[in-house]
Amino acid sequence: MERNQMNGRVSPSSSADCGGGTARSTALPRQPNYSSRAVQEALEHLASIDLIELCSEAKVERCRATRDLRSCGRYVQHVLNSCGHASLCSECSQRCDLCPVCRIPIPKTGIRLHPRLYYECIEAGLISKRCDERFQEKEEVDNELTADVQRLYSLFDVALENNLVSLICHYVTDICMDESAVSSDPVIAFLLDEVVVKDWCKRTFKKITAELQVIYNLEAEEMKTRLSLLLKLSVHLAGISNVLEVLESSFKDSLSARLHDLQLLQESISKAKQHMEIIAWCARHHFLENVRSRYTNLSSWRSVVHQRKSAAIKRSWPDVANQSAESSMLAGSLFIEDALANLKIEQNHMQEMGEESELAPLQKDGGLFCKSKLEGLEVCYPFENLRAAVDVLFLHGSSDLVLAKQAIFLYYLFDRHWTMPDESWRHIVDDFSATFGITRHSLLESLTFYLLDDNNEEALQEACNLLPEISGPSTHPKIAQVLLERENPETALMVLRWSGHDGSQMVSLSDAVTAIQVRVECGLLTEAFMHQRMLCTKVRENKFKAGPPRDASDDLKGECRTWENWVEILVTEICCLCIKNNLVDRMIGLPWNLDEEKYLHKCLLDYAFHDPSTTIGSLLVVFYLQRYRYAEAYHVHSKLESMEQEFISQNSISGEALSRIRSASHRREELVVQSIQLLPKVQQEQVKTGKLPPEVHRMSREVEIQERADLPMLLKLHQDLVHLSRILTWNWVTMAPHQFSIKGYLAVQKELRSVELVSTKISNLTASQLL
Repeated sequence: MERNQMNGRVSPSSSADCGGGTARSTALPRQPNYSSRAVQEALEHLASIDLIELCSEAKVERCRATRDLRSCGRYVQHVLNSCGHASLCSECSQRCDLCPVCRIPIPKTGIRLHPRLYYECIEAGLISKRCDERFQEKEEVDNELTADVQRLYSLFDVALENNLVSLICHYVTDICMDESAVSSDPVIAFLLDEVVVKDWCKRTFKKITAELQVIYNLEAEEMKTRLSLLLKLSVHLAGISNVLEVLESSFKDSLSARLHDLQLLQESISKAKQHMEIIAWCARHHFLENVRSRYTNLSSWRSVVHQRKSAAIKRSWPDVANQSAESSMLAGSLFIEDALANLKIEQNHMQEMGEESELAPLQKDGGLFCKSKLEGLEVCYPFENLRAAVDVLFLHGSSDLVLAKQAIFLYYLFDRHWTMPDESWRHIVDDFSATFGITRHSLLESLTFYLLDDNNEEALQEACNLLPEISGPSTHPKIAQVLLERENPETALMVLRWSGHDGSQMVSLSDAVTAIQVRVECGLLTEAFMHQRMLCTKVRENKFKAGPPRDASDDLKGECRTWENWVEILVTEICCLCIKNNLVDRMIGLPWNLDEEKYLHKCLLDYAFHDPSTTIGSLLVVFYLQRYRYAEAYHVHSKLESMEQEFISQNSISGEALSRIRSASHRREELVVQSIQLLPKVQQEQVKTGKLPPEVHRMSREVEIQERADLPMLLKLHQDLVHLSRILTWNWVTMAPHQFSIKGYLAVQKELRSVELVSTKISNLTASQLL
């Protein structure tokens, strides 16, 4: 049976109209006189009523007295004091001696009747008289069937309006969820069902959104006069949310469709409330119409954002940890793009479109988001105006991400006003932070994200000045990556050290790659080597403890890769960076183990094949010669020699390059031949025929066993190095404020490089043990 709209009163402006949720004037109606005795008694009656009697008070009763051989049938507005039954109208009660229901005598003297709660609220002005059957035209049959539910809704409205939401919550817990609360009366039995309460929540929320739609369509100045009404509606939404939480508790162990329906409604109410609070703040500031933007128009702003995006793509490094197509598309993304993507606004919007979102009336321009969906994220940001920013952020995406949405809104404000005089806009940001309880750390973090997106050097310098204050365990890992891309590795290393990402805890693979990149770019090659060794060791230990992954798709996320994947990616990254920075001669002197060595071998050999004119191939041969592995050095030399000959025959190269290649090959051949002569005659023949002697494999196994045995020594060495680095960094952090600068940090980095040299000597001394 379909029920029509309830006739209850939802807000101050709805008492004059008990119809559906259609838009209407927002003029404030006459308020009940709360100082009058009638209002106070009605509210006291409502607050103290036995909740099981609330259903009886809501039920429509008709007079059961007999007149001219037929029933009177008029609406009963009073209850008999003698028995408590609503069975007689006021006129018939004067001439009847017995209650038609229980046959108890009605006293001849004294007060025979007292008004029913519903009519008591009408007389007090708490419920509109238009909701009373006496002032309505002849009702349809369907209306009569739902009049009981509508009366109960009206009583709920009075409770919501007068801060008695706890009454509705107790009605759910004490009546609807009480299995003993039953009735043989079908009307009462229906009113005892919690579906009635859920339907009231839906209808009330729909009427509030209709009320808000009218307010949101007003001009900024007129909307400002409705701030008190917005505050009251916000309280009402909070009350409905509390009722829904109680309803959800009855389905907490269930996966029923009713629970899903309640959760969707709860989510919509939360977003409507968050959106209303931001709209109220914008109305107080006239939607920033009086605050000048630094951009002349939206087109110029979009052009600047496009330039930032292009600059970010040009300076971005390849994502070694994730070589998927999706990763390539996201390379060089801005902080604002990542933040909007994390809200999953597009996915949420498509779901809402399919379900005909109840929040649609609150959005001023419904086509804005669809446009951004079709044309890309750059159309979504920068937002067309302040109202569009509020609608896109707070009417879409999960309500649990309200802090992230506020941070994006702050980013928008900073982008809109940065470089303008502080006195013209700083008070706006300060008031937003104070209104929504945003901490100074979060405020500066949003500012830093904007400054790092801005491709101007002044913005970068300002971000570097703010980083010492906001760096900590919760620091966004992308900050170090962006600083590295903007050729500021020293500051990136500072951020990593202050955030604690020095190997003392597990990080994601992409963060581990960034940490390696930063250390190598700062010249701390030994520390980068030790960092990757410690991370890979921890990953291997965790894998052995956790066992095989439960879901094979987890490997695609980069967080649950195998230990071998970590070794391959991190070692390859170190090799590529050393080739780029001409540090291969230092890199091959590090104590690589067999698991790392095979990826180092592959990377150096591939690069030598790609560019034979470099010395990379010769350094790979030196790598094996330093370790007295002459057979492997010979085989690498043979591959390089054949490749060089093929390269010379297939390409026309200058005489200088040809001379360089042949000279390097000749010197390499002399070293290899001399080293091979140190082997026994039998092994020399085996090497020349391409057969490795069995001793090589046995020696490799012994090296692996020795490396595992000496692992604690390496970890201790790394911990000592990190500890010393922290001491030097802390000494710089505790400088006086006038000494606190990036220049001072560079001086500390000079000392850290001295530590690097010491650690390199230590690693060289212990190389034979580690191998």
